[in-house]
Amino acid sequence: MAEEAQISFGGKTYDFPVVEGTENELAIDIKALRSATGLITLDPGFKNTGSCESAITFLDGEKGILRYRGYPIEELAEKADFLEVAYLLIFGELPNTQELEKFHSDIKAESHVDEEMKKILDGFPKSAHPMGVLSSLTSALIAFNPSSVDVTSEADLYHAIVRLLAKFPVLVSWTLRKKMGLPLDYGDDSLGYVQNIHKMMFKRPNREYEINDTVIEALDKLLILHGDHEQNCSTSTVRIVGSSHAGLFASISAGISALWGPLHGGANMAVLQMLEAIQADDGDTKKYMAKAKDKNDPFRLMGFGHRVYKNFDPRARIIKKAADEVLAQLGVDDPILNIAKGLEKEALEDPYFVERKLYPNVDFYSGIIYRALGIPVDMFTVMFALGRLPGWIAQYREMRLKNEPIGRPRQVYVGENKRSFVPLNKR
Repeated sequence: MAEEAQISFGGKTYDFPVVEGTENELAIDIKALRSATGLITLDPGFKNTGSCESAITFLDGEKGILRYRGYPIEELAEKADFLEVAYLLIFGELPNTQELEKFHSDIKAESHVDEEMKKILDGFPKSAHPMGVLSSLTSALIAFNPSSVDVTSEADLYHAIVRLLAKFPVLVSWTLRKKMGLPLDYGDDSLGYVQNIHKMMFKRPNREYEINDTVIEALDKLLILHGDHEQNCSTSTVRIVGSSHAGLFASISAGISALWGPLHGGANMAVLQMLEAIQADDGDTKKYMAKAKDKNDPFRLMGFGHRVYKNFDPRARIIKKAADEVLAQLGVDDPILNIAKGLEKEALEDPYFVERKLYPNVDFYSGIIYRALGIPVDMFTVMFALGRLPGWIAQYREMRLKNEPIGRPRQVYVGENKRSFVPLNKR
C-alpha cells in the first residue's frame, strides 16, 4: 500500500498520496487539497513545489549529480557531441548512426531563414541587447510558419523541432554579426552542427575560415553542459506558456526572455562584469577576496557557489579543463582572464571558500571561454540559450504529449476589503 501524508486542520485529518520518483524523491500529491480542505499552499518562488513529473533530467544538488535521461553529464560531455545529446534530451534515447544522420540531414534541410527576417533584424539598432533581438526573431518565426503544430502527430511535432533546431543557430549568428557589423552568413551544410554554428558566427568576409578543433570541442562541451537543468525559471516558463497550447516557437521565445534575467542566464555575463570592475581597480584579486569574506561589504563574488549545488557544480569540473585547453591553444594574454585565473586559484586554496564549498561554477568558466573566443559579454546569455534549446524543446514536447493541464497558480489575497467607489470630485 502506498504511503500517505496527513494534514490536520479545523479538527479534521486529511490523507494525501505520496508520490515516489525513480531516484527515490518523495512528493505529496495535493491536487485535491483545496477541494477537500479549502486550503491552498503558499510557496513564493515555488522552491518546494513540484510542477510536474518529468523523465528528462535528474539533479541532486547536495551530491553534485546531473544526469540527462539517466546518463551522467560527465560521460555525455566526454563521449557524445551536442547533436547526440539534443536527440537524447528530446526523444529519450541516444540515436544510432542512421537516426543521427537523418536528424542532422533533416535539420540542414530546414536551415534557410526567410530573407524577410533580415528586415526585422535591420529594425534593431546595434545597441539593442542581443537577448531582446533573439527573443524577437524567434517569436517572428511564427509569422513565417503560421500553421499550428498538431502535437498528437509525431510527424508534425518532429518537423517543428528540426525546423527550430535548424533556424535558431542562424538567428544566434545573425544577432552576433549584426552587433559586430559583419555580413550575415548561412554557414556550410558540409560541416558538423557545432562547427557550422561557429563558422556562421565568426567567418570573416575577407579570409578563409579555419576550424580549430580545441575551440569546437570546448564549444560543444559548453552547449552540452547547458542542455537542460530541470525545472528552472526559463524551463518552467516554456512549460507554462506551452500549457496554454501556445506553439513551440512562442513558448521558446518566452523562455529566452526568462533566461535574460541576471539571476538566471545572465550569471556568466555578471562574472565578466565583475572581472572588468576588478581590473578597473588595479586588478587586486586579494583585495576583492577579502571583500567577499567581509559580511558587512556589499561586494559579492560572482561565479562561485550555486543556488542548487550545495557541494560542487559537476559541470564546472568538466568545463575547467576545456577552459585551460582553450586558453593554452589560443595563447590568450588577456588581463581580464588573468584576473579570473587568479581568483580561481585563491578560491580553491582559501579555507574560507573551501569550507563553505564556494567553488567556481559553470558560469565562471563559461564566461572565461566565451571571452577567449571573442564573444561580446552581452552575447553570453545568447550562447546559454543556444545550449538550452534542446532542453526547452524536450520539456515542451513532454508536457504537450502528456497533455498536462494549463498552468494556473493560486494566490493569497492581501489587498483591501470591499469598499465603495468615491466620485472624482469627492476624493
